[in-house]
Amino acid sequence: MSTGSSAQRRRVTVAGRRLSLSNLDKEMYPATGMTKADVQEYLRAVAPVMVPHLRGRPVTRKRWPDGVGTAESPMKPFFRKALEDSAPDWVPRIDQQHQDHTTTYPLVDDEAVLAWFGQVAALELHVPQWRVDDAGDPQPPDRMVLDLDPGDGSDLRDCAQVARWCAELLDGIALTGIPVTSGSAGIHLYAALDGSRTSPEVSAVAQELAQALEKEHPDQVVSRMDRSARRGKVFIDWSQNSRSKTTVAPYSLRGRPRPTVAAPRTWEELEDPDLRQLECDEVLRRVADGLDPLQDLSDSDAVA
Repeated sequence: MSTGSSAQRRRVTVAGRRLSLSNLDKEMYPATGMTKADVQEYLRAVAPVMVPHLRGRPVTRKRWPDGVGTAESPMKPFFRKALEDSAPDWVPRIDQQHQDHTTTYPLVDDEAVLAWFGQVAALELHVPQWRVDDAGDPQPPDRMVLDLDPGDGSDLRDCAQVARWCAELLDGIALTGIPVTSGSAGIHLYAALDGSRTSPEVSAVAQELAQALEKEHPDQVVSRMDRSARRGKVFIDWSQNSRSKTTVAPYSLRGRPRPTVAAPRTWEELEDPDLRQLECDEVLRRVADGLDPLQDLSDSDAVA
């Protein structure tokens, strides 16, 4: 990225694209002093490992134009599905037909689009488990995701145990689970697919897996959507494999009081009794050191 000199507004060139960045000294995370300029630096640094998980997937953005606020006074974000009218013409896009309307979504093919997302304070990037082809047509899902969410009285360590149980069942159907601490409360467990199954078929497999674990570990696991059933247990949300659902993308920032990240992790890390969510500075160091536990998910030729 090459830039001009003004701290408030800069004309930059990112991946060969011209972009105007403004309000770079605005605090996006007041608890840590992380500014909009810092968000841009984070996105630039993680682009090589993040873009592969976004490419070809319609992106829904969760935006905090005035920053996330504080734990005591959080700012409300808003979801944005349709591409903003202000988007540069070089942002790739795709029309998706819904039941009663068509929505134009942005796609991410390089660092420049990430920089533009940062400019409009799109801190969280959410994507489906499927991609579009070169003609813009949705393809079968290329990955399965299980969202492990701790209920009241459970924590991240409980999610780690459930993740290990999930991984054992995935192994039994020739799938390899890779964990991502969500940056919020729980863990996302991904497995690469070969594209031979439809979204309903993948959702059915995920539901069966969740129900099997609930039956085997009824005091620790719940697969039902009913929130009243989750206390003291880990909810396995299998529904995010639906064609209409999205999950926060790996390496995305989260709109929480501190700049936590949906961070890919190793299984060894999940054994740590002090396991916690990672913040952006920690993720930056991992990326700089070449640690990318999700690399195999991008490159995998796994067979479902």
